[in-house]
Amino acid sequence: MDTQVIVVGAGPAGMMLAGELRLAGVDVVVLEKLARRTGESRGLGFTARTMEVFDQRGLLARFGDIEVSNQGHFGGLPIDFAVLDGAHQAAKTIPQSRTETVLEEWVTSLGADVRRSHELLSVKDAGDHVEAEVRGPDGVHRLTAPYLVGCDGGRSLVRKQAGFEFPGTASTMEMFLADVKGLNLPPRMIGETLPGGMVMVGPLPDGITRLIVCERGTPPQRRETPPSYDEVAAAWKRLTGDDIGHGEPVWVSSFGDATRQATHYRQGRILLAGDSAHIHLPAGGQGMNTSIQDAVNLGWKLAAVALGRMDETFLDTYHNERHPVGQRLLMNTRAQGLLFLSGAEVQPLRDVFSELIRYEPVSRHLAAMVSGLEIHYAVDGGAHPLLGRRMPHLELTGTTSPGSSTEALHGGRGVLLDLADNAELRRRASGWTDRVDVVTAAPKELPGDGALDGTAAVLVRPDGYVAWAAPGSHSDLPMALERWFGPAR
Repeated sequence: MDTQVIVVGAGPAGMMLAGELRLAGVDVVVLEKLARRTGESRGLGFTARTMEVFDQRGLLARFGDIEVSNQGHFGGLPIDFAVLDGAHQAAKTIPQSRTETVLEEWVTSLGADVRRSHELLSVKDAGDHVEAEVRGPDGVHRLTAPYLVGCDGGRSLVRKQAGFEFPGTASTMEMFLADVKGLNLPPRMIGETLPGGMVMVGPLPDGITRLIVCERGTPPQRRETPPSYDEVAAAWKRLTGDDIGHGEPVWVSSFGDATRQATHYRQGRILLAGDSAHIHLPAGGQGMNTSIQDAVNLGWKLAAVALGRMDETFLDTYHNERHPVGQRLLMNTRAQGLLFLSGAEVQPLRDVFSELIRYEPVSRHLAAMVSGLEIHYAVDGGAHPLLGRRMPHLELTGTTSPGSSTEALHGGRGVLLDLADNAELRRRASGWTDRVDVVTAAPKELPGDGALDGTAAVLVRPDGYVAWAAPGSHSDLPMALERWFGPAR
């Protein structure tokens, strides 16, 4: 075999997955057909959950100063995200180009083999390995590995070659996205609904303005090249009456409202993550964030299988956990599209939603949905409120390092938090310390929601979700450790 895992695509999902695999010591080759990063901003910012994920890997400092905000929306209707409980707010103006730069620097520092100007031509599951035909600078060659993951976007060649089903609905309209210099437009951060459609304006660094133009009645086109800025300016003038033709475009793109999801995220030795597995209207900036979280869920599981610690069937938990997340993503983006992009016939529905959002439980529910904080995985049964949910940030005392539950996850390993200094607990976990870090400490302060009141110990998966807690889990600690980390050594 040439490597243990082949990752196709060097976007945020592919880079995050490569980093997760390298943290576990898995050899990985990343194939990317582009010779260099595009530099296009595309996805902007991070949801609160992605901020947590990056913090759990010690990556936030690499982004420098991050502008955060509690102001958000659902389908263009304002929501105050301050109703959510969490250590982080959403980041608003980090361009995808910066995210890709940070992640690539991280994965290369970990030893990932990133091969640019390497285009996948075909892929085949040969039963006991995967074969990839690749065109690189030195010609066409073949790569083999036990596993391959398609992170190659909405038009994924991996998905098509491997025969994944990708049902859903086709685009009904074409919309424009552009980053432009030389414009002085008032911000429309959550968009403005107009008689003919919707426009959005957001200021970016370096005097750049992000525009989104959605004109109802524009049929979708399958373009081989990006639209011209003249098309964007013409649509803007039809909708707003304003002339922005003097602007200097940095880049221009188009997108639609197609909604599709792979029926399975895994077929044999080939898996999908990110836009390869799901495409949708980019409402609320959820796409890149969900893709990154797909990669974090898959990375440690694929590593455990590739290293021989877990049976291949363990990979089914990736589909079982992330496919429902993708379904809810498609559901909420379609709902937002109806609210945001429809005409006057939907105004009564907007009015009803506006009334409902004034109730905190409703605004909390919608904010958690689009922030990724509502996710609840099915783990071994029990009554503890955190089972299957993300581990809250805890500042720890009684240990010099790590200083928090978040810092404890920097290495991408499982973490057993012994909050009651229980020597017997540590003895029972001793057979897994090659892959699970045992941290004996006490929380400086418990979360205000009472979720950790009376808790003596918590087992946290590498992706930051709670797999076991005491008291409150039906299984005992060794059973949970074996379920998620394999047999004791």
